[in-house]
Amino acid sequence: MFKVPAFMLAAGRGQRFGSDKRLARLPDGRGLLAASAERALQVFAEVHVLLRDEDDAQALGLPAACRVIRCGEADQGMGHSLATGVGALLGHEAEAVAVLLGDMPWVSADSLQLLCSQAAAERIVYPLHDGQRGHPVLFGRSFWPQLQTLRGAQGA
Repeated sequence: MFKVPAFMLAAGRGQRFGSDKRLARLPDGRGLLAASAERALQVFAEVHVLLRDEDDAQALGLPAACRVIRCGEADQGMGHSLATGVGALLGHEAEAVAVLLGDMPWVSADSLQLLCSQAAAERIVYPLHDGQRGHPVLFGRSFWPQLQTLRGAQGA
């Protein structure tokens, strides 16, 4: 297990999906968010999941080992969720945080471990595929103050 904590963005509305995609069933019967969280728990000792105030973590199928962070301003955009997530971890001793998306159940544990092995306080780490940046992204602690300033639809 890596000492890098993870927080998973799962407070969005997913309106393009047509329904709450966090509950969408995978071929094995698990919910999308639950499966994504289970994968993260295979690698990270701490997985924090950002949810809206009204969300029921149990109804979403989140494993009990996940810690919930509530984002009352989630409807204002991903920037608010990122700022809230980082703010909740400021007291943590970690040198980096992994920002995961709640709809990525098939990212491999090996990929997550490789990204974590490159984490450092002064570094941003992300995967590349065919020259395109992807997710998850690990932010070194020196970038956390900037992440806390994000608002609205701003991403990182």
